[in-house]
Amino acid sequence: MTAWTAHVTVATVVEKNGKFLFVEEHTQGVTHTVFNQPAGHVECGETLIQAAIRETMEETGHDVEITDLLGMYTYTPPMFPDRTYFRFCFLAKDLHHHADAKLDTGIVGAVWMTLDELKESARARSPLVIKAVEDALSGQKYPLSLVYEHQNSPLISTLDA
Repeated sequence: MTAWTAHVTVATVVEKNGKFLFVEEHTQGVTHTVFNQPAGHVECGETLIQAAIRETMEETGHDVEITDLLGMYTYTPPMFPDRTYFRFCFLAKDLHHHADAKLDTGIVGAVWMTLDELKESARARSPLVIKAVEDALSGQKYPLSLVYEHQNSPLISTLDA
């Protein structure tokens, strides 16, 4: 039996002029490209907000300012029942696009779409992609102060030594 694994991830919902920023990407176990928010795993020593800003830049070439917590979501993919993703999703404001940015491996590019266009594509990477946009459109948001990230933990100090 395979051990269950938790994956801590972040995602960023960026809206501009009625459209949302998505990443068109290749993903494991799927033959066609899919759409996702800029998202990825939190790296060692990184805060959730730092991870969200970094992932957005690496996957889209966009600098963003995180403004609010949209929500916390969990997902266990049917094809991978041994892993659960704990997704911290943030709302962000687009600051600047670096058109010449080198994007992460597997990323086709950044795309701006409406929720209807995303649904019509039938290529959302997971149900969380659609749910996050629906939540953003409903006005759901929480203050960033809801997330407390202690920066002086002994583990982080030990890792930095």
